[in-house]
Amino acid sequence: MSPAEARSLHAGEMILLDGEIVITAGLPTHQRLLACAEEGRDPPMRIAGGSLLHLGSYSRDTAEGGLEVLYMNPTTSTRFNPMMPRLIRHYGLTAVGGKGGLDASCAQAMAEVGCVYLSFLGGGAPLHSSAIREVREVACHDLVAHYRLVRLAVEGLGPVTVGIDAHGNSLFDTLQARARERMPEILARLAADREQA
Repeated sequence: MSPAEARSLHAGEMILLDGEIVITAGLPTHQRLLACAEEGRDPPMRIAGGSLLHLGSYSRDTAEGGLEVLYMNPTTSTRFNPMMPRLIRHYGLTAVGGKGGLDASCAQAMAEVGCVYLSFLGGGAPLHSSAIREVREVACHDLVAHYRLVRLAVEGLGPVTVGIDAHGNSLFDTLQARARERMPEILARLAADREQA
């Protein structure tokens, strides 16, 4: 996805992904990518201008030395909040994603670069896994399989929701604000129901 394509998407839109994606569920993997950025070294896999999706996988090594991804599912992105702004800016990422969203600092970096956050259906492993066409590249072989960096060819992955767009609009922020607005009314109704019980 180019930055221009990312900027053409808006929060709330649903899309299907075709092409190559890079996935990992690993905090150590993100730390390695950040160390490469800070030390001016090449990352273990080319990710510049591409995607870094918080998708874990249940995989197994093959006899030929490859990796077979049996299924993949999103992991919570918020635990990567401290590292994502630097990763987005340094590598010029155009798509990040997983579940749960990212914070305002990440959204700011995304707006600067032209990057979207794609929200995957939690528990949708059969749907996500059926889109995998090929394992193209694997890095960080010393880590457990779902922490490795894995480049996959996918077709029709999704639908995924644009949770945060490249203009700084966040469905997560909008939904939290609506919930806060409704909370007094909900609490008042619950209190009234308790009095009647």
